[in-house]
Amino acid sequence: MSLGSNGLVYLDNASTSYPKPDTVIKAVATCMLEKGANPGRGSHRMANDAGRLIAEARGLLAGLINAESPSDIIFTYNCTEAINLALKGLLGAGDHVITTSIEHNAVARPLKVLERSGVIVDKVYVDAQGKVNINDFEALIKPNTRLITIIGASNVNGAILPLKEVGEIAKRYGVLLMVDAAQLIGHYGIDVHGFGIDILAFPGHKGLLGPQGTGVLYIRPGLDLAEMVQGGTGSNSESLDQPSIRPDRYESGTPNTPGIAGLGSALKFLQEVTVEQASRKTQGLVRMLIDGLSSIDGITLYGPPKGVDRAPVVSFNIAGMASNEVGYILDHQFGIASRPGLHCAGDAHRSFGTLESGTVRLSPGFFNSPEDIEKTLEAISIIVREYVG
Repeated sequence: MSLGSNGLVYLDNASTSYPKPDTVIKAVATCMLEKGANPGRGSHRMANDAGRLIAEARGLLAGLINAESPSDIIFTYNCTEAINLALKGLLGAGDHVITTSIEHNAVARPLKVLERSGVIVDKVYVDAQGKVNINDFEALIKPNTRLITIIGASNVNGAILPLKEVGEIAKRYGVLLMVDAAQLIGHYGIDVHGFGIDILAFPGHKGLLGPQGTGVLYIRPGLDLAEMVQGGTGSNSESLDQPSIRPDRYESGTPNTPGIAGLGSALKFLQEVTVEQASRKTQGLVRMLIDGLSSIDGITLYGPPKGVDRAPVVSFNIAGMASNEVGYILDHQFGIASRPGLHCAGDAHRSFGTLESGTVRLSPGFFNSPEDIEKTLEAISIIVREYVG
C-alpha cells in the first residue's frame, strides 16, 4: 500500500501526482543547494550549471513528444499559463475556433474572454461516455477557422479523444490543432508529428511526476505566437525590443529552475520505467476500480465502457449522497484522498449530466498499488451500507 508521509492512500493524481520519485526531490534540493544561481544571467560557474539543467530538461521534453528542436519547448509555470499563451498569442477578432463540450476551464475560460473581443467559438458535443462524432469537426470548419483546440483526455471521466483523426481533418483544411494533454502526458505516448499537433500544452506535475510550478508549451517551427510578457531574457539586452528567437521570446523573467531540475529528473525516471510500463500499471489499477465499483449496488459510473481505453481517471456517484460528502468520508474516516465536485470543468459536467451533483473522482498513479484499490473499494462498500443501505 502506498501511504504518503501524511498517511493517506492518495488517489488524486489527476490533480497532481503524489508522491514524487525520490530522485526528483533530491534534484530540487541539489539545485537549490548547489546550483541556485539565475540561469542565462551570468557567466559564472553556478549560473552556467543552472542553465545546463534547464537545457537538459528542454531536450528531454523535445524527445518525449518528438519535437524537431528543444527551442520549440517553452517553459511556463503550469499548463493553464501555457494554454493562455497559446490562445491569446494566436487568436484575434474574426478568428473562428472549434473546441469541444468537455474542455477544462483552462481552455474554456480564456476562450470565453476571447469571445468578448470578437473571436468566434463553436463546440463539438461529446456524449456521456466520451464519444464524439469525428465528422462534427469537419462540419464546423469555415473559411475563417483558425484553430481546433481539444482536450486530449477528459479530466472528469478519462475519455480519450481521437487526436490523430482530428489532426488529419485540421491538416486537410489548413487549420491549426492545439491539444491540452494534461491527462495524457506521461500515460500515453504523444508524437506531435504523427498526430499533426501544432501546439501542445501540458503540466510537469501530473503524469510526468515532476514538481508543481512547471508547465510546457510546444509550438511547432514556423508558427508565430505573440508573447504575453516582455522583459529580461538574458539575451539581446542592448535592445528594448523583445527577442524574436525561441525560447527566449516566451520566457521573460527568472524561471523556476529548481522545479525544472526536478522535472528533468522525473523525465529520466520515466525513461527508465518507460511510459508504456507506467501506463500498464495504472491501467491495471483503473480496471480494478471499474470492476469493483461495477459490483457495488447504488454506484453510478461515468465515462467509457469496460474495455475502452481511458486516461487513469474514474468518476462515480453513490445514489442519495452528494459527491462532496462521499469525498469527505473517504478522507476523514478511511484516509483515502479523492477529488469530489466539478473538477474545474463545468462544461464537461454539463455534457455528462452531472453539473448539479458533481462526481467523486479517483485517479490512480504510478506509486499506487492493488492494495490501495482494494482498501478504497472496501471503504466505498462500507459507505454504501452505512449511509445508503
